[in-house]
Order: sequence, then C-alpha cells, then structure tokens
Amino acid sequence: MTRRLTPDEAEALLIPEPALETPAAAARERLLTEVAALPALPGVYRYFDAEGGLLYVGKAKHLKRRVSSYFQKDHGGTRIGHMVSKIVRMETTVVRSEAEALLLENNLIKSLNPRFNILFRDDKSYPYLKFVTHEFPRVVYFRGAVDRRHRYFGPYPSAWAVKEGIQLMQKVFLLRTCEDTVFHNRTRPCLLHQIHRCSAPCVDLISREDYAADVRNAVRFLSGQTQEVLDGLQAQMMACAEAFDYEKAAELRDQIATLSKVLQQQSVFTQEDRDTDILAVKVQGGRACVNLAMVRGGRHLGDRAYFPAHVEDAVAVDVGDEAPESAAEAAEAGDAPETARPVEARVLEAFIAQHYLGAACPPVLVTSHPVDRGLVAMLTDPQGHKVSAQHQPRENRRAWLDMAVKGAELALARLLSEEGSQQARTRALVEALDLAPEGMDAGLEGLRIECFDISHTAGEATQASCVVFEGHKMQPGQYRRYNITGITGGDDYAAMRQVLTRRYAKLVDAVQQGTGRLPDLVLVDGGRGQISVAREVFTTLGLNLSLLVGVEKGEGRKVGLEELVFADGREKVYLGHDSAALMLVAQIRDEAHRFAITGMRAKRASVRTGGSRLEDIAGVGPKKRARLLQRFGGVRGVAAASVEDLAGVEGISPELAEEIYRALR
Repeated sequence: MTRRLTPDEAEALLIPEPALETPAAAARERLLTEVAALPALPGVYRYFDAEGGLLYVGKAKHLKRRVSSYFQKDHGGTRIGHMVSKIVRMETTVVRSEAEALLLENNLIKSLNPRFNILFRDDKSYPYLKFVTHEFPRVVYFRGAVDRRHRYFGPYPSAWAVKEGIQLMQKVFLLRTCEDTVFHNRTRPCLLHQIHRCSAPCVDLISREDYAADVRNAVRFLSGQTQEVLDGLQAQMMACAEAFDYEKAAELRDQIATLSKVLQQQSVFTQEDRDTDILAVKVQGGRACVNLAMVRGGRHLGDRAYFPAHVEDAVAVDVGDEAPESAAEAAEAGDAPETARPVEARVLEAFIAQHYLGAACPPVLVTSHPVDRGLVAMLTDPQGHKVSAQHQPRENRRAWLDMAVKGAELALARLLSEEGSQQARTRALVEALDLAPEGMDAGLEGLRIECFDISHTAGEATQASCVVFEGHKMQPGQYRRYNITGITGGDDYAAMRQVLTRRYAKLVDAVQQGTGRLPDLVLVDGGRGQISVAREVFTTLGLNLSLLVGVEKGEGRKVGLEELVFADGREKVYLGHDSAALMLVAQIRDEAHRFAITGMRAKRASVRTGGSRLEDIAGVGPKKRARLLQRFGGVRGVAAASVEDLAGVEGISPELAEEIYRALR
C-alpha cells in the first residue's frame, strides 16, 4: 500500500544537490588564488590557454595590482574579455627593476610570438658598407657579424642603398671592389679602370700613399665630414697647380666636380653630424606601419617599412602598466593618462623595444609620436652613450619626419590595397570551386592550398616542390622540397606519385591522431596524366578526391588560358583569362614552379661541382653553399679562397669561414 507524500515532503525532495565543480571552474578558482598571492614587486606575467598556447606577455611595476586588473573587471565581449576568458594558466617572473622587466618582456615576445602582443618581424640583419683591411683596402657589401679588423659604415635600410654607396665610392674616390684573389693575379687594368671607376692599384697605376689618401677621404665623407673633404681636395689642387703639376691638379678638379655633383643629386643632405633614426607610424584599417628612415653622416640613406601583426588584439589587451592613481601623479611623472595614449604611441613603443633593445641604436631618435621616457632610457645604458628621443623636431629633422610620415602612409595604403586584392582573389576561388574551408568561421583566413610541381633537366637532379598558400598569402616557411629517387629519369608521373605519397601518408596519420590538418585544396601542375596519378594516391590513402585539382596549360601553353582538371570526374573548367580566381591559381602554380626549379638547379650544381664537400660542413646550408659557389665560381674557387675572403660572403661568419677553410684543405 502506497502513501501519498505531504506537500512539505514533496518540496524537500525538490531541493537540488550541491553542484559539482567543473574543471573550468576549478582552474579559474586556482588562477584567482595565484593572482591574490602575487607580490607587490616588478615582474613579467604570461597567460596560457587550455592547449598550452601563449596568449599574452606583459610587464608590471606592481605585479599584483597589474594582473588583478584583468580579473576584477567585467570586460564583456571585448577583445580583452575574449582573451581573459581563454586564460587557464599563468606564469610570473619577479625581477629587480622595471628595466629588467622591460628586457625580459621584450625577449619573451620576440622568442615566443604570443597571440595578443604587437609583433614585429625580427629582422636585425641590416647590410653595411665595409672597408676590408688591406694594403689597398677594398669596399664591399656586407651583411652578418662584424669583425673588428675591418671598418663598417651603416647600417643601411636596404641592399640597394649599400650598392648605391659602393658606386659612389667608385665614382668619386676610385676605390677597388675586386676580390683579393682577383687583385693579386691581375696583369693589366680591368674594365672598371677603363670607365673611371677604379684607380687600378692592382697594376701599380696609383701609389700606396695616394690610394690611402683616397681611402681617408672616403671614410671622412661617409662620416659626414663632407666639407672638410672638399676643402682638402681644393687645397691639394691649388698646391699641385702651384707646383706646375697640372695633370694631377686636373684629376683633383674632376674629383671635386664629381663629388659636388653627387651631393647636389642627394635627396637630403645636411651638415648634421649625429646619426639619426626617424620613426613614423600610421594606423588604418586594423593594420599599422612603422616607417624607419636612417640618416648617417648627414646623408639620408633611405627608409624601410615594418608591418606588425596582432595590432587590434594587442592594443585592446595592452593597457600598459598600471595607470597613475591620480592626475597629479600623472603630471608629476610627465606622462599622459593611460586612456589618452593613442594606438600609434603603443605601436611605436613596441617597435622601439623589439628593434633596439640589445642592439645598436643611434644617439638620436626622431618620432612621430611621444614615447615613454623610461623606454628611451633603457636604450642608453647598454650602448654607453646617451640616446634621446624627439617628437617635435625643427628644421632638417622636421623635413625628415615629414618624409617618413608620408612614406608610412604610402606603404600602408599599398599594403591595404594588396591585401584587399588578394582577399578578393581568395573569395573568387572559393566561389568558383565551391570550396568549404575549415577556417570559414573566421572568414577566408583558414583556407589552405598546397601545390606541387616536378623539375629536372633531362632526368637529372629531379626534385619536387610543395608550396603553401594560407591566410591570403604564400607561406615560405612551410615550403618543402623532395629529392626524388628510385625512378626512371624524366618520369614525371612516378615523381608525382612519390611526392604525394610521402607528403600525405604522414599527414593522414597526423590527422587521425588529431595533430594535423589536411589542406582545403591540392593543386597539381599538370593535366589528366598527372591528375590520374594523383587520384590513385588519394584513393589508396582514403582521401577526398574533390580536394584534388590539376592546372592544365591551355592552347599554345599561353598564360591565362589554363584549365582546371578535377580528380572527382567533374568536367574541366576554364575560369577566363581575367578571372581573379585564375590569377590566384596561376600565382600559386608559378611559385611552385619557381621553387622547384631553384632547388633542382642548386642540386645539379652541387652534383657537377662536387658541392657535397660543402654540404658536409656543419652550418653551411643550401643558401650559404649557393652564395659561396656563386662568389668563387665553384668548389675549387672556395677551396682556394682565404679565410678573409670567405668571411666576406653574406651569411658567413669569421668562425664559419675558418671551419670551411680547414674542411676544404
């Protein structure tokens, strides 16, 4: 017999059990406990997500107050709220001072590339103009670790600027540029002497003393002492004329005239004797550009544009160190309140920190926006000389800054235009082929295309290339070359079968383990024959045939007439010569072709010249090996070169030069 429950008994049964704590809630509680235990000391903090990925690196004068600010406020659906919601783990490092915190933060950002920090590509390998120490010094282009035995001028913003400087040294001061191996074996003047670009010290057409005087004048000119050089040449010309040495006086007159003409052609030249870097920043359309212009010895050497990543995310998250507690404190510190700091200033400070800390910095920085004085002070100490920053310059520096600002505007406009065009091409291809990339949730950024090509010369040195297109641009860091072996020379079908099997057999295993991802589209340079082979490989591996497309050359093999051949049986498609989708396919196909050909040629040159001897030397990769072979004409030339000559090759350090010298003896 059953008994009906009273209302009180029924209500008691409805009382819920205590909720079980979820892993996410436990992790959050643990994180808040760690935050509460942080010290009131300067340091660096790092945020990680559930997969262990680094989200953000920041510095603080007061760790506890700074880190707590992320978790004590409701950031809603903002970017900073998005980041905070992903944080499951935190690491902190306590340091002795704010300066140490800045250095550590900068090193971690550059080495770990966090998702929510402003990132600049680490490109410190600027070229220099180098005077090689010798009885008759030569002037050369140089990039790499400096050697104190020689003299360097720069850095220059581009290789073109260095080469222009070398031409100037040849035109005005007639300095030699030839290798020592050539210099010591000349029996008559070379063509450069005939066109008045070298004084031919190799065959004693100029004395050691006169050549040394030309070198001194060149060094003084590059150091900014232009007027002193002109005055000295003028005095020598008058002395020669008074001594009735009219031929020498005429040579000096021509040299003065050439130098004066060169100075008139300079776009910017002043008597400014302090080396200066001009930094201008422009932010637009979610992208930023920092334009760096270099002035050395009073000469404007040119500029270089840098485009940081993660600007929008980083600026939303990077609220800087804790803001002063009051307006009076802010005024006393000489800084604007944090809320008033423009995006441009934050980008500029990120560039200065990542570009100059731990590297050479000129004594003067001219900036388009005011930057933190503490950051500038950090640039001073390691260099042993004072570095100053100026954001409201006058006279010449004002003109330099205006030029740099204009350059930043033009470079950013060009980038936005190119990115818009590339995104339109990506969208057109997705629509034309009815693709559904995995990254569609984030627009078309996730679309990944891989393209393959085969290259050989009459069956010799067969290589296959694989290039990758992702995020609306080519990804050179993900390119791969495959040496094809065990096939009949010239059998492109067998080569394609081998490279596709090697590429995707491993990738299929990685996908099954959850550590890899298949591309959204695979392009093969070829028609029905290549696609037939590729179809066999994909069928064997159990891959979707709709991913596979061949790029077949059109009638007469003319560009713009290509047709797409599908592995899943669809009819061939001609997109039209003016199709944006075909332009993207052709761009990717041509890049695969270029990458395959350069690899094949390097391999063939290695085989024919015995380059394997260089391959056996640790530290000598394909690029360095190619530069060595090109500079010295083959392995025999490399073996005959001195350590000094080897070190003059781009990318070859003095230590590596000695290793090469010993290995080839």
